[in-house]
Amino acid sequence: MKGYVEDIESIATRNEDFRQVLYTAQHCQLVVMALKPREEIGAEVHKLDQFFRVEQGTGEVVLDGVRTAIKAGYAVLVPAGPRHNIINTGIGPLKLYTIYSPPNHRDGVAHHTRADAEADTEHFDGKTSE
Repeated sequence: MKGYVEDIESIATRNEDFRQVLYTAQHCQLVVMALKPREEIGAEVHKLDQFFRVEQGTGEVVLDGVRTAIKAGYAVLVPAGPRHNIINTGIGPLKLYTIYSPPNHRDGVAHHTRADAEADTEHFDGKTSE
């Protein structure tokens, strides 16, 4: 079978990695993330669209300086262009998944910590999951 069919809520809530690429298609990419208390993704700007879905925890999304509280069940859509960040403001982990369109990371890459992610210069190399 081509494609990806899994229980994303269960995978996201069990994930302990800062970032793990689950599946990469030609035009989009599915990634799970886990942020420790007070940890953040880091302010960034993309030339791509990005969707986030919070599965566990509480946090804050910052879009071009506008801060909005988020929690389990919230979705965030960041179109290409705005400076954005997600911050864990809770006392437990913030678990989420994100979809990049088009892909942003090398297929299959996992970064256990934010420091690991920042030390790696990897980017999408055109190789998909299938």
